[in-house]
Order: sequence, then C-alpha cells, then structure tokens
Amino acid sequence: MKSHRDLEVWRRSVDLVTDIYAVTRSFPVDELYGLTGQMRRAAVSVPSNIAEGAARNSHKEFLRYLSISVGSLAEIETQLLIARNLGYLPSGNSLDPEIDQIRKMLHGLINSIKRKIKQEY
Repeated sequence: MKSHRDLEVWRRSVDLVTDIYAVTRSFPVDELYGLTGQMRRAAVSVPSNIAEGAARNSHKEFLRYLSISVGSLAEIETQLLIARNLGYLPSGNSLDPEIDQIRKMLHGLINSIKRKIKQEY
C-alpha cells in the first residue's frame, strides 16, 4: 500500500485545510469556538483520516477511514453554506470546486480499494 504522502488526494486535502483556515480568519471573533472551530476541525479531519487509514495494514480499515474523510467533506460543504447564509462569505465561494474534486478522488480511491478486496477473495 502507498504512503499517504504519495496520494494526490491527501496533498490536495492538506491544501484545503490551508484554504479553510484562510477563509475562517475573516469570520467574527464570536464564531471562534463555533463555526470557525468546527470548519477547521472538519477540514483537518480529511487528510488526517486519509493518512491514518493508509497507515493501517488492512484495505477494509483504509476504506473506513476514507469514508470518514468523505463525511468530513460533507460537513465542510454544509458549514460553508451556513457561513454564506450568515454573510461571512461571498455567495460564489471558490472552495466548492476543490471540495467536489477531492470527493471524486476519494470515491475513486474507495472504488479501487474495493476492487482489490474483491480480488483477495
């Protein structure tokens, strides 16, 4: 199994964390422990779970961690929408296409690992 550092989806999700931190810097101070913190935790969760899953010695465990990463992306998407609705972000946020691309890459990796699991049995 590849190291997480070899995975393009991991690298892009690390970049997404940087983008989320940059975007949330402009949020109101009273959101620091609310939406700001939640968005940052969800963003950090994506590459962290990819890395942890890749470090496991089991394709099934890797799938579980990748699934958590997909869930964290859905959280970020929802939180970005809430931030837009609250007026913290402009309506045409540029992070949406990157989130979509990372999701597609995760699903592609998930499907690839599922094929490997089928070949093992």
